[in-house]
Amino acid sequence: MAKFLKWAAILLAAFVLLLVGVAVALQNWLRTDDFRQRVEQQAGAALGVPLRLGRLSVDLWPLPAVAADDVQLLTRPALTVGRVELRPVWSGLLERRLEIATLVVRQAVLPQAGIAALGNAMQKKEKAAPKPAAPASQGEGPSFVAFPRRALLDEISWIDGKGQRMTVHAEADLGDDGMLERASFKILHGRFAGTQGSIERQGEQWPLRVDIGGGRIMGALRLVAGKAAGTQVLQGQFNTDDVEVSALTAPSKVLTGKLQAQTSIRSEFREIGHVADTMNTQTRFTVRDALVDGIDLQKAVQTVGLSRGGSTRLDTLAGQVSTQGKSVQLSNLVATSGSLSASGNVAIAPSKALSGRVNVDLTSTKGAIGVPLVVGGTVDAPSVTLTRGALVGAAVGTLIVPGAGTAAGATAGDKIGETLRGLFK
Repeated sequence: MAKFLKWAAILLAAFVLLLVGVAVALQNWLRTDDFRQRVEQQAGAALGVPLRLGRLSVDLWPLPAVAADDVQLLTRPALTVGRVELRPVWSGLLERRLEIATLVVRQAVLPQAGIAALGNAMQKKEKAAPKPAAPASQGEGPSFVAFPRRALLDEISWIDGKGQRMTVHAEADLGDDGMLERASFKILHGRFAGTQGSIERQGEQWPLRVDIGGGRIMGALRLVAGKAAGTQVLQGQFNTDDVEVSALTAPSKVLTGKLQAQTSIRSEFREIGHVADTMNTQTRFTVRDALVDGIDLQKAVQTVGLSRGGSTRLDTLAGQVSTQGKSVQLSNLVATSGSLSASGNVAIAPSKALSGRVNVDLTSTKGAIGVPLVVGGTVDAPSVTLTRGALVGAAVGTLIVPGAGTAAGATAGDKIGETLRGLFK
């Protein structure tokens, strides 16, 4: 027995020395300028964008991996990655199948404009490439599995079109069937800093929790087959509890307050990249102790829309939100605050431009005053003005009864304007 253990130890030591020797030899080969330049040329040709590599290496610890440092994709602006590590499934290599067990990406900076440029370059290359001929029947060639079983994204920074940076740490694991098993993320810097969330598969659904703005969003997602052939449907239900609204709209703080909401989402798609484009949502919400910055509705009523700026404090703001892609529609809005109440509908375009109408009623010792206002401007700089019919009525009311007649005339003028829409719209 002792002799067997002795020879086993000798063989194990020899194997380790052989493995280290191969790794050292491979390390030296990978670090040569000739090999690095060939990798840059072939990868750049495949992507349609020049690629630059700082160094290639083979790591044995903590697990065997091939790594690349200082990676640059020379789009405009460039996409940069501090380090990429690929840990293959070694058993797959024996079956001529390249499968990534773990992908590690560290300290990447990804401008949105650069990502769009890379996408355009790859599309042009795909369209220009001739269709490959059917291979001769000589057995199957080597295969490649596109998605890693596990991904670790460490300090990945995304820069949007306005130059705002958001840095995230995230991890994800896929199951044996290729579906997401679990994932988690935390936003380290940027507009949603401090937000964190997790999702973990349970049977045919994926419960989700996100902690943001002092509250939480909880619910579950489901993925089912669509009615049309080749399509899938992503659907889910979520509850939002005690979330500060401005945490969701950062850096904009036009609206603050505590949000309660119930949301349903649905997206039918063929390719995963089109999920956001086909997404539609329905939300019923209530905001307590709301503050609307940029509009003073009370002064807007008293001055028939001539007042600009200021703010409006509301006890509650409730309504419904519907989205289709990047378009947003706010309907059945109801706001109350002491002597002031308002209702209306507002649309938010993909450009963040506002359009809609709000009817504001103000009760005072002199009686009730109601003024119809048109909502305009943008999400970050909203504005309200009188409808054209109300504007004409306000002018007439001022001439007849200065002061109180202005607001009364605005209301009457708006009603006339609705009747004679062709004249006043």
